[in-house]
Amino acid sequence: MKTAMIWGASGGIGRALAERLDQGGWTVLAVSRHPEDLADLTPHAFRADVTDPQQVAEAVGAATRAVPELDLSVYAAGTITSDRVKRMEPDVWHRVLGANLSGAYLTTHAATPLLSPRAHLVFLGAYDERLRLPGLSAYAAAKAGLDAFAEALAKEHRRWRITLVRPKAVDTAFWDLVPFKLPPGALTPQQVAEGILEAHKSGHAGHLDL
Repeated sequence: MKTAMIWGASGGIGRALAERLDQGGWTVLAVSRHPEDLADLTPHAFRADVTDPQQVAEAVGAATRAVPELDLSVYAAGTITSDRVKRMEPDVWHRVLGANLSGAYLTTHAATPLLSPRAHLVFLGAYDERLRLPGLSAYAAAKAGLDAFAEALAKEHRRWRITLVRPKAVDTAFWDLVPFKLPPGALTPQQVAEGILEAHKSGHAGHLDL
């Protein structure tokens, strides 16, 4: 049975992917700040804030006791804000960078011993070049950094497959956090989850533009 660990599994895309993997017979390890929301999906639901190294390490320790190795790791955690630089407080900047970028490093670093030799690592990115707009400096910077992180990681671990998913607008609760309207033709979380699964099955690596 294949195993997958999803960071940020309570979010729209994370939960949709957990549901889809569960339906496909995978063993799903789900990490969230609110693991009680995932009790209906998997017995392997762990609490962790992806920006806290100790909590991340504890979640990986729990995963190690549940499965021998991971075939798939998905970093779907993140947050967003709309705040101009001159008004943005440092704690807001660090929160957005932490959830979208630093957490990707922390979770990958901690989980490395558990990843199978040919593991597939998926990171939820964005078309960051389209996000360089007033109020989105922190989010755009984090997603651009995530793109660079994923590319460098792929060169360090050439046996792993690294996929950076770049979906267009997705209909999730993120849109409640910014003063923008959801554009027409937005993807559903389920469509993004299906795209990730197809990428895994096809052996994809690199950018996955949805």
